[in-house]
Amino acid sequence: MSQSVFYCNYTIGEDAYAQLPQICRAHGQRLLVIGGETALQRALPALEHAVEGSGLSIDRVLRFGGECTEAAVESLTAACLPADGAVVVGVGGGKALDTAKAVAARLGRPVVTLPTIAATCAATSALSVLYHPDGRHDRFLQLEVPPLHCFMHTGILAQAPSMYLRGGMGDALGKFFESHFVSRGVPLGHASALGRQISVRGHDAVLLYGLQAMVDCENGEDSPPLREVVLANIVTTGLASLLLEERYSGGVAHSIAAGLAEIEGMEQRALHGDLVGYGVLVQLVLDDGEERAVGLSLFLRRIGIPVCLGDLGLGEDDALLGMALRIAADFPDMANLPYPVDAQRLYEAVLRLERLP
Repeated sequence: MSQSVFYCNYTIGEDAYAQLPQICRAHGQRLLVIGGETALQRALPALEHAVEGSGLSIDRVLRFGGECTEAAVESLTAACLPADGAVVVGVGGGKALDTAKAVAARLGRPVVTLPTIAATCAATSALSVLYHPDGRHDRFLQLEVPPLHCFMHTGILAQAPSMYLRGGMGDALGKFFESHFVSRGVPLGHASALGRQISVRGHDAVLLYGLQAMVDCENGEDSPPLREVVLANIVTTGLASLLLEERYSGGVAHSIAAGLAEIEGMEQRALHGDLVGYGVLVQLVLDDGEERAVGLSLFLRRIGIPVCLGDLGLGEDDALLGMALRIAADFPDMANLPYPVDAQRLYEAVLRLERLP
């Protein structure tokens, strides 16, 4: 049985969009731009400048807002027709990019991504996360191929609120800790072994450059540390996801994040990557890694990722915590752990984490 692996190429720099015509021209002459309102305000002028005189034309600009839902994908797909000779251009954060990728898949057209925040690896992954209109998780939509190319305009990314960079670091750390946990003792094939090893670079870059990158982002400065963390958040984590078998790509951290995200108001208090970062600590304690959890929590606390229930606005006896842990225990990623873990064991790990120094 054959196996195919597809990668997302990338360009990073303050003039990243200048390379877009060269990349897209071989695939189509018309650009169908899909993005969030704020993202388009920031990125569209630079995109228009890059396209000017290139032989490409921006055929449509479709503004996306809200959740990446089945209805949104269907509506935007219809709005893009006819799509012959077109390239879809996704602009914005994870939900906008996931929507653009899903639309491109429905159209059977290539997609390129222009992330305006570095909060997730959505710009490079072959996955769209679908939600219900009320924000509840719906399902994962596995795509046949990742985006053709990712263009990271570091001038724009450096101006984004630093909380998004922080969230991306939590997600990058999750990929490292989860992939190593769920694949422990497993003789991995080439692709998954390579993906797991790539996640090491994400982990190392975040810990090495993360603090300075946060300072630089808060100052709106495009710097080498900022670029290293942007690459860790968007490219390294995305490459690991593309290479790892699905069963090795998630674990306790993303399950905890999924459960906590179901709590009303949590989305206003913490980003996805913040919840993943907290989930990493729970996973470490669950697996008797208290010493490593203590060390990691010092770093997470410094960049602003929650390290205890109080940071999440929850208490040990909070009914909402129990609900979140039950949801987490039933999340699909939990089926891939090296040993059975139920909601009670997750709760015990949370309590042990609360008592760490």
